[in-house]
Amino acid sequence: MSYELPALPYAYDALEPYIDARTMEIHHTKHHQAYINNVNAALEGTGLEGLPVNELIARLDELPADKQTAVRNNGGGHANHSLFWEIMGAGGGQPSGDLAAAINDAFGGLDAFKDQFTKAAATRFGSGWAWLCKHDGGKLSICSTPNQDSPLMKDTPCNGVPILGLDVWEHAYYLNYQNRRPDYISAFFSVINWEKVAENYAG
Repeated sequence: MSYELPALPYAYDALEPYIDARTMEIHHTKHHQAYINNVNAALEGTGLEGLPVNELIARLDELPADKQTAVRNNGGGHANHSLFWEIMGAGGGQPSGDLAAAINDAFGGLDAFKDQFTKAAATRFGSGWAWLCKHDGGKLSICSTPNQDSPLMKDTPCNGVPILGLDVWEHAYYLNYQNRRPDYISAFFSVINWEKVAENYAG
């Protein structure tokens, strides 16, 4: 079964003024759809079309050598964006419960988490992602990856399960923020759906 574009859990303008509707529409219907089209084409005839995308990108080394780059880039793009849409929403708020406790334990509090996450996102050279990852025992860490690499890929520095991610490719923010990536990162904290992140942490 081929991958399909997931519906957003909110309207394109739901994240304004932090992320504008036009950027959301282009990002979702053009960029994410392109990753899906490309990974579907790369997998055609391999017998791997039915794998959940997170499992697919975690098993890149099992793919034929001539498919690995296309699946890394485009399967990664599909997986990363599917998580990205879900961990945003209107309203902001703060983490609570077990997730809040884990953030306090790992980083010394929410403000310290924001500082470290901001640094990871701002210092990612070129295109890529910043991540909050869960590890064995519920431990948390922050890392970043280039391009459409995912922490689920075995050769990334993260080696964890991503529960929150921020897209710092220019297509994610350029219409509204131009070259002001730090402003975009700051705005992102106002649209994090902490309930969804907590679900990801619990899972």
